[in-house]
Amino acid sequence: MFQHLKQIGKQIKRELKVYRGIVKDSRTPLIAKMLLYLAIGYLMLPFDLIPDWIPVIGVLDDLIIVPGLVFLALKMIPEHIVEEHRKTVDSASQNRT
Repeated sequence: MFQHLKQIGKQIKRELKVYRGIVKDSRTPLIAKMLLYLAIGYLMLPFDLIPDWIPVIGVLDDLIIVPGLVFLALKMIPEHIVEEHRKTVDSASQNRT
């Protein structure tokens, strides 16, 4: 169980590095950059737009809004740009080990 959680954590860390590279890339459409910034900003808010004490919806907002924004942003970015950044992150992590 612990090993599985550790693997998920590594995947999340990898994807965050990919998104950071995508946002810095000049070929990325502005609207996609804005959606990624919005997703990160929503995660960093010290409060929820929908309070957690509201049954079901309060907890699900984080699980729906953030991945939804990331999904929309990735749909707007040409696939070759995303793959290029994933390969860059993978090769950088292989060089470290």
